[in-house]
Amino acid sequence: MQNKKGFTLMELLVALGITTLLLTPIVWMLINGFRHNAVIWEQLKTQNDGRRVLREVVDIVRKAEQSSIGAYSIEKAEANNLIVYANIDNDSLRERVRFWLDGTTIKKNIIKPSGNPLIYSGDGTTTEIAHDIANIAQGLALFSYYDENYTGTESALVQPVDVTKVRVVKVEFELEMDPSETPEPLRLNSMVQVRNLKNN
Repeated sequence: MQNKKGFTLMELLVALGITTLLLTPIVWMLINGFRHNAVIWEQLKTQNDGRRVLREVVDIVRKAEQSSIGAYSIEKAEANNLIVYANIDNDSLRERVRFWLDGTTIKKNIIKPSGNPLIYSGDGTTTEIAHDIANIAQGLALFSYYDENYTGTESALVQPVDVTKVRVVKVEFELEMDPSETPEPLRLNSMVQVRNLKNN
């Protein structure tokens, strides 16, 4: 009598069914874990990008001073557009630096004075320093301005702002890399006192 060992077709199907039932939740957990991990890394990258942009804007606004041709240190102070003069490259000249919100992008433009006598002319150099900014969608001003009486509770100056009254600038923006994945936009803000305009 011949001894045949092995699985019948029915046993094989049952074994495959049980294996599938056991592997499905494991595979689902792995896929979900990778997805959540990607979201977390994206949020960390967004935070780092946001902090870098905030630091860049704050550093330049803090050192705003009279232009190389004698113009006031702040040329324009609008909700989504700020122009200051600051020495950003440690030479003897002060550059005209503009930060503004263009749709969902924060842009920076630098014009270096040139000529004899010095003038600020030409298009300068424009760079995009932040993307995926949700300020316009959220109705949030990129810049708010405060006068010398600001102690932390006063309201911002009303637009149009008299630039000669500005002593403190608040920079605030929301970053939202992927609205379908990120739970909520990341809001960053910082207050900066214009060092050369301090009264005390």
